[in-house]
This record gives sequence, structure tokens and C-alpha cells, in this order.
Amino acid sequence: MSSANENGVSGSSNNSREKTYKKTTSSALKGAIQLGIGYTVGNLTSKPDRDVLMQDFYVVESVFLPSEGSNLTPAHHYPDFRFKTYAPLAFRYFRELFGIKPDDYLYSICKEPLIELSNPGASGSLFYLTSDDEFIIKTVQHKEAEFLQKLLPGYYMNLNQNPRTLLPKFYGLYCIQSGGINIRLVVMNNVLPRSLKMHYKYDLKGSTYKRRASRKEREKACPTYKDLDFVDMHDGLYFDTETYNALMKTLQRDCRVLESFKIMDYSLLLGVHVLDQSHRVGDVNIVDGKRTVGQKVLYSTAMESIQGDGKAAEALTTDDTMGGIPAKTHRDEKLLIFLGIIDILQSYRFMKKLEHSWKALVYDGDTVSVHRPSFYANRFLKFMSSRVFRKIQPNRFSPSKRARNSISALKCSSQEVLSSQKEEKAEEMTDRLGGARSLASLDGQGGQHYMKTVHTARGLFLTLATDFHSMKRKMLLKSGYVYTSVFVLKCIVFAMVTPVVYTTSVFSTLEKGEF
Repeated sequence: MSSANENGVSGSSNNSREKTYKKTTSSALKGAIQLGIGYTVGNLTSKPDRDVLMQDFYVVESVFLPSEGSNLTPAHHYPDFRFKTYAPLAFRYFRELFGIKPDDYLYSICKEPLIELSNPGASGSLFYLTSDDEFIIKTVQHKEAEFLQKLLPGYYMNLNQNPRTLLPKFYGLYCIQSGGINIRLVVMNNVLPRSLKMHYKYDLKGSTYKRRASRKEREKACPTYKDLDFVDMHDGLYFDTETYNALMKTLQRDCRVLESFKIMDYSLLLGVHVLDQSHRVGDVNIVDGKRTVGQKVLYSTAMESIQGDGKAAEALTTDDTMGGIPAKTHRDEKLLIFLGIIDILQSYRFMKKLEHSWKALVYDGDTVSVHRPSFYANRFLKFMSSRVFRKIQPNRFSPSKRARNSISALKCSSQEVLSSQKEEKAEEMTDRLGGARSLASLDGQGGQHYMKTVHTARGLFLTLATDFHSMKRKMLLKSGYVYTSVFVLKCIVFAMVTPVVYTTSVFSTLEKGEF
């Protein structure tokens, strides 16, 4: 159990005080989840297979499970609750697309107790992991559940076109109603296998404002670091050319999909397993006294998600690698990388726009996390491609000692030739400048023409800057933004640079003798 705890697993038996969510204890919530999913998935097997229709995305099925049981539901020792299933036929198709059979789905979720995970985020959500490492169950807010339901038709189309993706794979959306409280849940793929110790774990957004792990988070056994922590701790993760190109292509495609749905504020969950370090400390893939095997769900591992239709992923998805992507540090340490895009249920709606506007007034708007989807996607990709993931450069040709000596001799001779050419050009320029007239000795017509041109250009552009400043100030004060000073500064710089351009043209005219 040690490796599980190191990866952020907190068993309820180790907690002196049991967690609650919306006044519901964690044990009661886990029991209701297993009972509800067990009933709904089992009942769904009696329905015939057919194509998914548009109305299937908006169907909600409900069943009441009293503690004393009924003709349809078993008795249990939890409070009475109602269990709702959203779009059951659509999610059944999603599970089939990833090779999840109903019996395997029920076995993973209902066979053994769910494992509670610690949550490093600020959302306050609860996370549960199935004992076989396949699925994560997360509590979500009402707006997130509503947004996911609206997202399902587009999500269905995207999965049909490309099942290999780093986006979250949703397998079910449910709601538990008990005592007037609604607890909404989503079942997703698990990104970080707990059977491998994650020596480093990161939540990366590509922004820099307040993107460091808190002191409380750093004190944990397996903290989740953020963007600025990664920059301080790592000089990038290095991949071979083929893997790097496949990874960046997948990220680019996924970000464009999220942008089309007007989604932002998502993160890249990144787990780093150091192979050299694990061999030294003797880490093994043992959880609860059992040796675990790799995930069986299709396209669930990191390597499978980026490799397209090639066979490289299948060859590398073994019990030892758990589907991780091989990488190296700048010190040539061997790594296994596990990653996936998370928290995609945030759309750029009115409240997010208001949050961005307020933060942009106080801080640099380009550094805050909340931003319009197109800017967010570009910033996210730029950070990943330049700071996080890097391509291993091939070894350059190393010439022999004799060849290096000949090359150095050739450089010396070429430098001598260049220096002689530079001296000749310098002498020629001195002669030309000696015969030319200085600005101070120009005849009245030429000097007056130059000074008049400079003063006219400067006055013209300062006047334009003042007019545009007045107009821009009136327009921007109405919309509430304060970019006036920046605009004036640009105009002044433009007015200062313009005489330099005119000076250059005058010198050119002097050389040609046309003045």
C-alpha cells in the first residue's frame, strides 16, 4: 500500500475523521455509487443495441433505492437515495468504443471498495479510484455536469473521428439524490497508475500567475507541482523525434477541439517516473500485496493515446512500463511519462469573461489562467512545446584531430582575407565621407530643407498622436479598459523614430549628389 499512498491515495481507514461531501459521508457516497451503477448498467444490458440518436444524448433515467429494498433494488444500510443516469445509451456506446464490456465495467467499479484519492485542487471535488486502476470517479458541480451533457454530441463526433486522444474519456454521468442534496458524478479514465511511483507530478496550464504549489501542498508525500515549479526543477523532458512529433500533433489536435467548444482553463496532468531512481530504491509494481498488470481499456495509456494506428504502442505497453512514454532528462536519466488533459468542463462564459477582465486590470492579462479559448490554446501549446517537451537532437559529426587542424588553418586564412577586404572598404568609405559635406556646412537650401522636413514630420506625428489619444480615451473609457497610456506611448515612439528615417534618406541623397 506504500506506493499507493505515495501517489496520493488516502485510505479511509487511515483517516481519523471521515471526509464528507455536501453533508454525505464518503463511505455512504461510495456505497451509493456502487449500488446505483450496478443496477443501471445491469438493467441496460436488456436493451437491444442500436445506433445512437440525437435524442439519446438528453435522456435521463431515474431509479429509487430505499434502504429496505424493493422488487427491483437490493436492500442496503445507507440512507434512501435516488440514482439518475444521464444519456445511458450514448455512454454505453462510448464504453464499447474503448472495448469496455458491461461485465468488466461492473467488476471494476462494484467488485471491491473504491479507493479515495487526495485532491490538490481548489474545487473541493472528491476522487475515487477503482482497485484495478482503470477508472476515476469524480464529483462535479451542477454547471459542469450540465455542460458535459450539452457537449456529448460534439464529443461523440470527435471520438468517432479519433479515439486516440489525450482528452478525458468519459464513461458515465450520474447523480445521487438524498435528503434534498444532489451529488453529480462522472466516470473517467485513470491517467496515473498507482502501481508505479510518480517521483514528480505536475498540473500544467501554460500560465504563470500564481502557478506555484502552496506550502501545504509541498509538504505532502507526493505533491502536485505547477508551471513555475516545473521551470525551476526541470530543463525539459526529452523525446526522440518520432515520439515528440506524435505527442505534439496529438496535443495540437486536442487543443483545437477544445477551442472549437469554447473550452479553456484545462490542465495537463503530468506524472514522471524516474526509471534509474526506481531501480536504485527497488520499487516494484505491487499494490495491496498483488502484482498489477497494465490497463486493459483501449487507448487508455499515454503511449496508445499518441501513437496513432502504429504498433509501437502495443509493443511498449508492458507490465513494467504500464504504457508510459519513454523520455530522458538533460542529464540523460531515463524516465516514463504519463499524461492526459484534465478539467475540460470549463467554458468561456460570462463569469469567466468577467474574471479575466478583473484580473487583467490588476495583473498582466496574458499571464492569468482564465483567458479566451484561442489565446489559451496557443499559450498552452507554446509552453508545452518550448518548456516542457523537447526533441532529442541527433549527435553532430565529430571530425578527427587532423581534420580539425586543417579546418582551423582554413578559418585563419579566410579571416585574413576578410580583414583585408574590410580595411579596403573602410579606406574607401573615409575617402567618400571626406569629399562629402557635413550637415553643418550645407548650403542654405539643403540644410533648411532637411530641418524643415524633420520638424514637419515630428509635429505631424505628435499632432496625430494627440488626436488619436483623445479619440481612443473616449472610446476606451466607455468600455472600461485602461490601455490609453500604452497607445500614447506607441504614437510617441513612432513620432521619435520617424526623423531617423528622414535622416537616413537625406544622407542617401547627399551621397548621390542630388541635394
